[in-house]
This record gives sequence, C-alpha cells and structure tokens, in this order.
Amino acid sequence: MTDTLLHLLPLGKVLLAFAVMLTGLRLRQPLWIAVIIGGYVLSLTFHMPFMIWAKVSAGALYQRDTIFLVIILALILFLSEVLERSGQTKRIMQAAEGFLVNPRLRLAFFPALVGFLPMPGGAVFSAPLVRDMADNLGVQRRDTALINYWFRHLWELCWPLYPGIILASALAEVPLAQLIMYTVPCILLCIIFGWIFIMRPAVGSLPPAPKGGVQAAPPQRDVRRALYEGLPMLIAITCGLGFEAGMAVFAPQLPFELGIVTALLLAIACSLIQNHVGPSFIAGVFVDRELYKLIGLVVSVLVFKDLLQASGAVEQLARVASGRGALFALTMSLPFLVGFISGITVAFVGATFPILIGVLSSLGGAAPDVNQLLAYMALGLFSGFAGVMVSPLHVCFILSCQFFETDIAAAWRRLVMPSLLLLVSGVVWFLALTRLILA
Repeated sequence: MTDTLLHLLPLGKVLLAFAVMLTGLRLRQPLWIAVIIGGYVLSLTFHMPFMIWAKVSAGALYQRDTIFLVIILALILFLSEVLERSGQTKRIMQAAEGFLVNPRLRLAFFPALVGFLPMPGGAVFSAPLVRDMADNLGVQRRDTALINYWFRHLWELCWPLYPGIILASALAEVPLAQLIMYTVPCILLCIIFGWIFIMRPAVGSLPPAPKGGVQAAPPQRDVRRALYEGLPMLIAITCGLGFEAGMAVFAPQLPFELGIVTALLLAIACSLIQNHVGPSFIAGVFVDRELYKLIGLVVSVLVFKDLLQASGAVEQLARVASGRGALFALTMSLPFLVGFISGITVAFVGATFPILIGVLSSLGGAAPDVNQLLAYMALGLFSGFAGVMVSPLHVCFILSCQFFETDIAAAWRRLVMPSLLLLVSGVVWFLALTRLILA
C-alpha cells in the first residue's frame, strides 16, 4: 500500500498545482496569475530551489518559441479588434446574408461566421442578429441562447487563427496544418451533434413561414462585396498556410512562424487601408486589456512548461504512466477536467499538454513517432474541448444566457449529451488513428 502511494505521489503533486490554478480561477484571479502561482507550487512540491525556479522562469521568456508565439497571438487579436471596432465584421455578416435563403440555416450561420474570429466572448457579437431572426421565427429564448453558443465554437480545434490550436502546435513542435488534419473531424461532429440536440428541437416544429405568415424578401447576393469585406481574413488564412508550406519546401532553415507573422501583418494592413483609419484608432486597439491578458497567459503557460521539465515532474510522471493504458487515461481525463473547470481552451492546452507530450516522449526512452504524437494530441484536444463546451464557467455560455435572459441551469443540461458524445467521438477517433498507425 505504501509503495503504491509513493508511486502515485508525483501525480498528486501535479494535481495539487492544478488545484491551485483552478482555485485561483474560482476566486476570479486572472488566468495568467493562477498559472504562475500553480507553477511555483509545483516547483515547491518537487523541491526546486527558488533561484532555479527564477532562472527557469526567466529563461522561458526569451526563447524563440515564446517570442514568436506571443507575436502571432498578439497580431491575431489586433486583427480581430480592428475588424470589430471598424464595423467590418458586421459588414462581412451582412454581405454573407444573401448566400443563405433559409432563415433556419441563418440561425446557425451567423454564430459560425463570427466563430472565424477568435474574439473573447464573441458569442455576444452574433447574439443580436440571432435574436432578431429567432424572434421572427418564434424560437424560444433558451433555444436561441444555445444555438448562438454552440455554433459559435464549430471551428475552435481546426481554424488556424485560434490561440488554443496554435499553442498546441507550438508545444508539440509540429506544423499547424498537420495538426489540423487530425482535428478536422471535430467540425462535422459539432455540426451533427448541434443539429440533433440543439437546432432540431428548436426549429423542428416551427411553421415554414416566418412569424406573421409573410416571407421576407431574401437579401441580394453580392460576391464582390463579400470577397472585398472578407479580404483580410482570406489573406490571413491563405497566405499563412501558403507561406508556412512554401517556407518548409524552399527555405527550411528559416523559422516557419515568419510566414504566419507576414500573413497577419498583410491582413492587418489590408483592413486598416479598407477602413481608412488613423493613428488614434490604432492606439485605441493597443490599449485593449484583453490583448495583454492573452499575452500574459501564453507567457505563463510556456514558463509552466519549462518548470515541468526542470523540476523532474514529467520524468516522474512517465514512471507512473508506465503503460499506454495509463497514458490514454491521463490524455482523456486531465484536459477534460481542466477544460470543464476553466471553460478556456488555451487553459487546458497550456496546463496539460506539456505533461502529456513530455510523458509520451519519455516512454520507451526515444522520441515518439510524429503520427503517434498527433493521435494523442487529437485525443487531448477532443476531450479538453468537450470539457470546455460543457463548462458552466465558459464565458460565451454565460454571456449568451444573460443576453437572452434564460436560466443557466436549464440551458446547461442541454449541453451535457452533445459534449459527452464529442468526448466519446474523440476516443473512437483516437483508436482509429492508432490502429492505422500500427497497421
């Protein structure tokens, strides 16, 4: 019995660090502060001297990966702020109206369209448009809140502008496009589960015509206007992925992050020119507190990752998870737990992926096959995202319920089944991937 407890002691120490982080969140402390404190508690439990803790933490700040990741995420948030403050996001949505005649499809389309922009609390941005269409159709407010919330997050594991998937790619040191190939089934699964458990119960029994019996004239389709307004996003995505792939072939000696940075700078320049904004507008974007909160969070996560390695936590956890079954259990449970309690994708990626990647690398004493690594990352992302979507602390969920004045507890119960099915689907997808790897 004593030997078993000693064997599990490293896991208990890491869970204590998680408990400190999650307690900080419950006390409404900024996430980056909670992660820093959790990292310090981790170093204490693994008997790391203060000077070593300070040296490791400082060293993480000027690493190349840290600098590039901070720049990329800052540029993404800057682009989102420019599009939102200038009104271009709303113009993009208006230009896209003409391409969906069915008002029921528009209920999901507008939250999904806003979901292409990784704005904190972005569900509130689409809420007024969804409300107007839902009221015209006679959809209940609780159903409208769930539609707005669920379909806002279709792309989070697959869209190359989301901080969570970018951070996962950076931590594992794998190309972003390669990782997305392993997570892309999440889009289809979210659409299917969203339709079955959220959309169909809301609109299935409604009459075919809008409320009042008068069919509104469909908005005109204007391809040129839609392409013009959406040009910054098209530049960011196509150039980002294109530059990354091109540099891997023609300039492999250069950091691939330079391609993403260049694409984002071009997208920002395009939006600034389109909206004819001046220095005062740009200065207003720079003072946005959310920008610096995310930068602080990314830096704290990378510090935590280095502390895990330097403290010996990963090495000791590898002995605990001495078999693939134990590693599978950790990969499925830890991201789900952190995602459920925090409601933030970056939080579960940053807190758990350094452990999972480190343990996987330690098993067998050799670097893991990249396909095997990606399979475990896909499982961790699916499980963590399922936890995020069913989390009652998810900011978008809370804000949607507040906007539509619906009971949070009643709405939350409707999220349990699709989120659990998403978790189960992640397990099935992982098993299919590992079977293909071994074949």
